[in-house]
Amino acid sequence: MLYIVGTPIGNLDDMTFRAIETLKGVDLIASEDTRHTLKLLNHFDIKTPQTSYHEHNKKEKGLQLISKLKSGINIALVSDAGMPAISDPGEDLVTLCIDNNIEFTVIPSATAFATALVLSGLSTKNFSFEGFLSAKKPEKIAHLTRLKNDKRTLIFYEAPHKIQKTLADMLEVLGDRKIAVCRELTKKFEEILRDNISIVIEHFDKKEPRGEFVIVVSGAIEEEVVFDISIKNHVKQFIDAGMDKKEATIHVAKLRGIPKREVYNEIIKN
Repeated sequence: MLYIVGTPIGNLDDMTFRAIETLKGVDLIASEDTRHTLKLLNHFDIKTPQTSYHEHNKKEKGLQLISKLKSGINIALVSDAGMPAISDPGEDLVTLCIDNNIEFTVIPSATAFATALVLSGLSTKNFSFEGFLSAKKPEKIAHLTRLKNDKRTLIFYEAPHKIQKTLADMLEVLGDRKIAVCRELTKKFEEILRDNISIVIEHFDKKEPRGEFVIVVSGAIEEEVVFDISIKNHVKQFIDAGMDKKEATIHVAKLRGIPKREVYNEIIKN
């Protein structure tokens, strides 16, 4: 069995009892960075041996882990923080398990993008997690351009040395929207900047960005269409074009985003 084990995104007190027991009970822990994970294991007195599994060795090591799982070894997969397989090479190991009919389960934990979304104060009704933008500007601009008219709240991860360029690109493509930039989530110096993109850029011009960032951006606002023609004349316009009265009424209601009854009441007025 492969256990995909979520770990704290910063505050070790967020480690769950189930995660601790799972890491103690498996035969091997596959870690993104064994040195980083060792600090976590030592904190909870977990003695299970580790092996590395990360972006640069995932193809070779993934096959080795599958072989071990097939031989009957139980393995836990952890990332440096949060939930493995979210913007993480663990996604590839999950696919390998499915392809090889190997059982796996998830031990949930705090997740940075969900935590940041709630902290942002922006709409949580519909959102899209976009992960890391490309470091190459043309690809980054193309990605943002595809999202320009998306009405959902948008969530991104970003590294400190790239955040100023990323915010500048967002300003250029998306406009000066409301955003929340979250850093050091769950830690002592947790900081949430809620403002327009331009103001947050000014903040980082004065203060060097540090820590891993989650950027939450408000979705596109649908512009209200203003018609310079009355509802009654609008319907007449479509009737003159060949529609019957019912079709024209329904069409105008859709165009204006109003109930059909409202259109009907207008056209029967003297």
